[in-house]
Amino acid sequence: MTDSAERLAPRLLEVLEADIIPLTRRGVAEGNKVFGAAVLRKSDLSLVLAETNNETENPLWHGEVHLLKRFYEGETRQIPTKDLIFLSTHEPCTMCMSAITWAGFDNFYYFFSHEDSRDAFAIPHDLKILKEVFGLEPGGYRRSNAFWRSACLAELIEACPDETAERLRVQAAGIRAVYEELSKTYQGSKSGNAIPLA
Repeated sequence: MTDSAERLAPRLLEVLEADIIPLTRRGVAEGNKVFGAAVLRKSDLSLVLAETNNETENPLWHGEVHLLKRFYEGETRQIPTKDLIFLSTHEPCTMCMSAITWAGFDNFYYFFSHEDSRDAFAIPHDLKILKEVFGLEPGGYRRSNAFWRSACLAELIEACPDETAERLRVQAAGIRAVYEELSKTYQGSKSGNAIPLA
């Protein structure tokens, strides 16, 4: 991908904890799902923008699409996407993958898989759409293609030296625990909301 795992994995986990999770806490409190995203500069891994799901405003404002909306509304739109890293809390759905592609990103990283979204978060829509619309089984899309390469953060963590990987596994477990609580809050409050695929 774009950087060494030992440099990139800790920074992406840090952005999840410090930048995306606080936004997601507020979003979930307003009735939105737990999905969020961020873009960072490849050159120095500085954060450009972080966002979270805003489906209560518009069902298309998934974390990734809402981030891209905000990215192109501000001065950030002047930054070439080829110079950026795209981070998603969850493996992007087909709409978000397409948006990332149309925006010109050559990469994306994600923390939770589609299977996690289905099994741990009770949000199966990504896999259902892949199967029903595109005839693809879980994992059936090409993670490396002419447009971009994608990778799960767990893969980056495992590519780190043992001591670093162990520390990052502990950090990742803490992030998972936070999202488990956020998911419980969302699932407990979603009844009657206006999100079509809640």
